[in-house]
Amino acid sequence: MKKLLFLIMVIFFVLGINHTNIHEVEHNSAAPDDTQIESQSGLNASITITAVGDCTLATDVNYSGSGSFVNEVKNQNNDYSYFFKNVRSYFENDDLTIVNFEGTLSDNGSRADKQFSFRGDPEFVNILSSSSIEAANLANNHTKDYGTVALSDTKEILSNNNIANFEGTDVVIYNANGVSVGLIGINALNETHRSYFDDALQAIKSKDVDLIIVSFHWGVERSDYPNSMQVELAHKAIDNGADLVIGHHPHVLQGIEKYKGKYILYSLGNFCFGGNKNPSDKDTMIFRQTFTFENGVVLDDDNYSIIPCSISSTSARNNYQPTPLSGSEYDRVKSKIITRTNKINEIDLKFE
Repeated sequence: MKKLLFLIMVIFFVLGINHTNIHEVEHNSAAPDDTQIESQSGLNASITITAVGDCTLATDVNYSGSGSFVNEVKNQNNDYSYFFKNVRSYFENDDLTIVNFEGTLSDNGSRADKQFSFRGDPEFVNILSSSSIEAANLANNHTKDYGTVALSDTKEILSNNNIANFEGTDVVIYNANGVSVGLIGINALNETHRSYFDDALQAIKSKDVDLIIVSFHWGVERSDYPNSMQVELAHKAIDNGADLVIGHHPHVLQGIEKYKGKYILYSLGNFCFGGNKNPSDKDTMIFRQTFTFENGVVLDDDNYSIIPCSISSTSARNNYQPTPLSGSEYDRVKSKIITRTNKINEIDLKFE
């Protein structure tokens, strides 16, 4: 009887690990240079990662018409390069760009009974694929706006266009420049989804990846500061091996914490956000960090930068064209990020 009970426990443990699906993705880039090699003593390489906030490539059917995202696509004669053209240079000059993809790309499914539901034309994937975006977090409260069938369609469409996607028990190992990056996405607003985190992290760590990035959907909408749950989860992630924590859901910028030498971006705000024709807060940012390995160890060189941006190239409305800021607007958003960061911890932030 004891042997039988032990066998059952082992089976449940194995099933718990196998519940997490790991997808490996290779970055399509030129061969690494001579400094990016695996030596006898460990990895010598570097990788640059860019993170931005909420990207919703859709319009709720109840809020369409003039000024909507779908209408803007028509105004641009389906020129998908329009949307990210002002920030594409940042995305092209890195190894991995990560967005929070908030919505679906599908022709299927029924609209969820909620205030806002987002389903974009599958062709809108070209907005991402034409802009050097390599990865999309799908762990949020809008990826099932049209049911599981639309979520499944979205995953397939993104994957078919070489955009790695991850959420919950579907995790990704992204390989670039000889560096393997584990990508985990958790919708922390959902208690069941939040419970996937431990298994997802264990599965990624079992693959002995070089970096771990965790993307959390969490917090309170339009809150300027993280709540206790965000802080607790972020610290737990880093305590258990995460190298960078990315946050979203509040739709506004929150501060940045440096915890045990690792960075926590509590909320990156909106970015290319089709969910609102003219939000009062259009502030956003790009976060870039380069991780350099020497003999298999990440150097503590704090090589990162923050680029203050607006979600629109005009202040009059949302034209869904995120744009780096300059002049007084740059200074204003920079000051906002510093102020909100200093409420969490006092660190000298680096801006580009």
